[in-house]
Amino acid sequence: MDRLKLKAVLGSHPHVQAVKSGALRSDLFDLDFIEYSPTNTAFKPMVREQAFDVCEMAIVTYLMAKAHGKPLVLLPATMLGRFQHAYALYNPARGALGPSDLEGKRVGIRSFTTTTGAWIRGILANDYGVNLDKIRWVTFEDPHVAEYIDITERAPKDKKILQMLVDGELDAVLGESSVDPKLKPLFPDPAAEAAKWYARRGVVPVNHLVVVTEQLAKSRPDVVTGIYDLLKRNKEQVGPAASPDLIPFGIEANSKPLELIVDYAFQQALIPRRYAVEELFGETTRGLN
Repeated sequence: MDRLKLKAVLGSHPHVQAVKSGALRSDLFDLDFIEYSPTNTAFKPMVREQAFDVCEMAIVTYLMAKAHGKPLVLLPATMLGRFQHAYALYNPARGALGPSDLEGKRVGIRSFTTTTGAWIRGILANDYGVNLDKIRWVTFEDPHVAEYIDITERAPKDKKILQMLVDGELDAVLGESSVDPKLKPLFPDPAAEAAKWYARRGVVPVNHLVVVTEQLAKSRPDVVTGIYDLLKRNKEQVGPAASPDLIPFGIEANSKPLELIVDYAFQQALIPRRYAVEELFGETTRGLN
């Protein structure tokens, strides 16, 4: 049987370098990597056109794509996981602001449907009692999933999110980081807050996993399993996982993060119902560990 040539997009993560360089290969297929920078710019063509065979994808984008019947299949292979508390900023020149002070404020976010945004909003609502409906959300980009109706306020086209925060046109922003000394983290000590959150929840907030097209999963389940195995081998080559492991592989290791982000996405009306973890995977990928 001829080797399959597959179009693939993965970010430049240390744990996929051997696969991307060709140092780790499969007997069944070749991965033809297409570079997107930042990687999230590949999500829209993957969701809307299935432009690639294999693609890194933000988990909330995938959940919304699933809700709208997009022919994608999830692999339990985390490409990016991180604690989210550092990705919320405010401008102290306009007065002190903490997580509990956001109701009635203008808060900027690249798109309302970003995964980092969903994680942080979930933390604000569930750990700080913030009523998300009382925040004035200002967005800068369309959702990746075209069917989602975005009712947030759209920033003027010429405006940049961090500059609006510096200029006092926004009270806070989510999903951004900055070395600008004028800006401060919304959570006073993000690392300490993240450690407390992890101690309470026992969850690593996964941002990006991997999807394949449904067509590939149905026609060549062996190849889909092979893709997962290749990525897992690369992760294992990089060395023992940190504790906690920020890039969990396998259904079991990802089940708690997936349960929680499903919960948050449902609370925020990004998806119409709570999906069970096993529902997120196809026949081919449901047994991967």
